[in-house]
Amino acid sequence: MKIKILHKKIPAYLLLSMILMLAFVLIEPLRTFAQDATGAKTGTINDVTAAKAGAPTAAEVGDAVGHNKIAINMMWTLICGFLVMFMQAGFAMVETGFTQKKNVAHTMGMNFLVYAIGMFGFWVCGFAFMFGGALNAATLGGAPGVIPHEYTVTLFGHSFGVIGSVGFFLNSKVYDVGVFTLFLFQMVFMDTTATIPTGSMAERWSFKSFLIFGLFISMFVYPIYGNWVWGGGWLSQLGVNFGLGHGMVDFAGSSVVHLVGGVAALAGAIIIGPRIGKFNADGTANTIPGHNIPMALAGTFILALGWFGFNPGSTLAGGDFRISIVAVNTMMAGTAGTLAALAVLYIQKKKPDPGMLANGMLAGLVAITAPCAFVNSISSVIIGAIAGCLVVLTIHLMDNVFKIDDPVGAFAVHGANGAWGVLSLGLFADGSYGDGWNGVAGPVKGLFYGDASQFGAQCIGTLTCMVYTFVVMYIFFKISNKITPIRVKADDEVAGLDVPEMGVLGYVD
Repeated sequence: MKIKILHKKIPAYLLLSMILMLAFVLIEPLRTFAQDATGAKTGTINDVTAAKAGAPTAAEVGDAVGHNKIAINMMWTLICGFLVMFMQAGFAMVETGFTQKKNVAHTMGMNFLVYAIGMFGFWVCGFAFMFGGALNAATLGGAPGVIPHEYTVTLFGHSFGVIGSVGFFLNSKVYDVGVFTLFLFQMVFMDTTATIPTGSMAERWSFKSFLIFGLFISMFVYPIYGNWVWGGGWLSQLGVNFGLGHGMVDFAGSSVVHLVGGVAALAGAIIIGPRIGKFNADGTANTIPGHNIPMALAGTFILALGWFGFNPGSTLAGGDFRISIVAVNTMMAGTAGTLAALAVLYIQKKKPDPGMLANGMLAGLVAITAPCAFVNSISSVIIGAIAGCLVVLTIHLMDNVFKIDDPVGAFAVHGANGAWGVLSLGLFADGSYGDGWNGVAGPVKGLFYGDASQFGAQCIGTLTCMVYTFVVMYIFFKISNKITPIRVKADDEVAGLDVPEMGVLGYVD
């Protein structure tokens, strides 16, 4: 028999031989790789480092599996850190778009340089203060050989961790791949906090004063409160010491990152005062429109993308199946915040202001950051929707009641909704995740699921954050103003800060 192919006759036996050869080429490598795990000839087994090649012991296989698991966790955490770093571009675009054309180089310059200034300060001592007592993150390898230390005080018969003391300058004592991974991830979180006040104080903040601020918040303010919640400090131990749920719980930073930054932004806005022309003699507020709304909206989308590193990345474990829950909750809360802000605007018989819609999305993302791993999707939508309403209300109160000028709504987005996010965890945590969190057995449950004490811990943590941050930052800005004026000259503010402060125009036309 012969088969005709492309007008040529090929003997059947030759065609069959070709098929068998092709099958061998394609299938044999797969068969060899996928053999029974008991065989010594599989590709997987041969890849395991063993004293006897091709015949690893159970312990050697276990070591290889553990190595790969830690490697996956480290790679996941680093990639998420890279996403969070990119959020800096989003913040820069949002804030610059919401401010006036004459100040674009100044606003962009602050958002750019806070990355370098904040990183340097966090490297010097901020990381040590925050995580010096809790460097042995098991998911990242446990940092073998690193000896953490936390300064504590004893009250009511219990030890209260207050500040870490290991890891200054990432010195040789913490020269470990797990520690360095944790540093990068936490550094970009810190930078989010540091950049928030650049929005509330935009268009009148002296650049020299800003530089001092960048060092102060990255070296002391953010790390100390962060230690109390994430570094094994006293707020995290409210459950172990006093039976208040699992202690203060904040999965990805509604309080540690956003509330700290938002309250610092509020203190700065109060001290620096409103922009010239913001308020009339009778106290009524004027709208000072941003110069580039498309830029601000594009920046919002960048931030929304970065949040997928922010929240899911806080698992510090690429093998944690909860990642998908966290990611979807994050997305849905941002969506709900946007739609809720739109609904409020329509109820107020206003136009759907794109800037307010952007703040609605960011408010929802801020609020879900603390509870994202502990709630279901319905709760995430409720949390985000309340955040969208809250941001519109807070901006109205800031302008028309408290007379505080916040050009980009930094406190409304990050402060008010950072607080709401932490409290919402104490209400909506459904007991599906968090077994053993902060050393307390059982999953995390909120008030609506039977644990009122968890809500109590969240209230204590929120109040502590607000009082601590506001007092410290208020005093700092007062003292800083004595060192170098916090506010630019009035003539420069009116003309624009690009040339007087930065030496260049943002837009040459």
